[in-house]
Amino acid sequence: MWADDQQREPGVEQPDGTRRRATIHDVAKLAGVSRQTVSRAVNDKGEIDPATKERVLEAARLLDYRPSRFARGMVRKGAVTTGLVIPDLMNPFFPEVAAGVLEAAEQRGWQVVMWDSRIDEARERDALDVLSHQADAIVGYFKSPDDVLARHLGGVPLVLLERGPQQTRFAAVGIDAAAGVAEGMAHLVGAGHRRIGMLDGVHGPGPRRAAFLEQARRHGLPVDDSWIALCAEHSVAGGEAGMERLLDARPDVTAVFGFNDLIAVGAMRAARRRGRRVPEDLAVLGFDGLSLGELVEPALSTLHIDKRRLGRLAVDQVARLRSGAEPLRGAEAWVVPELVVRAST
Repeated sequence: MWADDQQREPGVEQPDGTRRRATIHDVAKLAGVSRQTVSRAVNDKGEIDPATKERVLEAARLLDYRPSRFARGMVRKGAVTTGLVIPDLMNPFFPEVAAGVLEAAEQRGWQVVMWDSRIDEARERDALDVLSHQADAIVGYFKSPDDVLARHLGGVPLVLLERGPQQTRFAAVGIDAAAGVAEGMAHLVGAGHRRIGMLDGVHGPGPRRAAFLEQARRHGLPVDDSWIALCAEHSVAGGEAGMERLLDARPDVTAVFGFNDLIAVGAMRAARRRGRRVPEDLAVLGFDGLSLGELVEPALSTLHIDKRRLGRLAVDQVARLRSGAEPLRGAEAWVVPELVVRAST
């Protein structure tokens, strides 16, 4: 028995003591029937002995099993619903990705339910718990590792955004940061810069920092922690604070690579306050390709990502999973950034 004020963890206990969401296999095993019988019982379909149906429903209740919309879709037709988990709707990058998802879903007659996780792993798990019972598939940004995600999915197909296809067992759509940063660093080095710093985000170290360090070594540039400043926020204000720290640590820096465009814009603001002219004294390169970069002065050079294509590819992955096809892998599942040179470099 569970007291009213106790929170029961649903699902099946695993050998390590954790619990996972119950599947149709678990219900079938507990009730002593086939998966097809469970499906008929919970969907109220077909001929089934009343006593058997009651036994199946009791097993489902004990395990807190609730069939996903994806599983129910195998039995009855209906509009497809895709859950979309976005980490920060205040960052203009993510609404553009969401627009790509919405456009591709609308073309297929699908619906989209959006959830803002606010870069919080607990909210990510909440999103999966809710959306796994409302959606036929889920697309989104998740910091949690695969095993944590699997425990909250309930068997619903998942497509991860900006997680390289080789970095997860789930279907994914990634950004080829290595290719983009290589092009950007070659541009800075070609312009004569040898003292290049990076303003990185705090949710790493990730592929962009790894690519920056690899390219710095490849070009024979000085590489140590003093050339990288962390930005507590992936925002203009975060970039300003990070640039101040980088200039304190490395006043001889002549170029800086920003984790994203917002951070890069903040770097330009901080540099001007410190009497540094952009690009004469300090070249600034961003990453994302936001339209904001064209509006600032000087206009921001950036590694442009086709954000809508990123969203459309994610929906393509969902469609493949629903049809039983293998998800896209390799180059087909990557978006490659393109260098856009403007006045800041």
